[in-house]
Amino acid sequence: MAKLVIRLTPKAAHDRIDGWDVDEFGRKILKVRVKAPPIEGRANAALLAFLAKELGIPKSRLTLLSGDTSRYKLVSVDDLEDNELSILGAS
Repeated sequence: MAKLVIRLTPKAAHDRIDGWDVDEFGRKILKVRVKAPPIEGRANAALLAFLAKELGIPKSRLTLLSGDTSRYKLVSVDDLEDNELSILGAS
């Protein structure tokens, strides 16, 4: 199981991945933007759907572990290793 730290920006013009960065704690984070607003979990649901599409896996393999109301999210991806996450933001 891979774990992914994400900095989410809701209410963007387009769903997109802005690439990898390092936060103030030295954690590798993926910067993601989604069109959905941060209301009633819509942005979180949009994030999981977008990541599933980008990884080519079913949404059921993604779980939001923490960060429900935070800009920073921790997402687990079942049956995927950390090194396989490098395809995200590679374009």
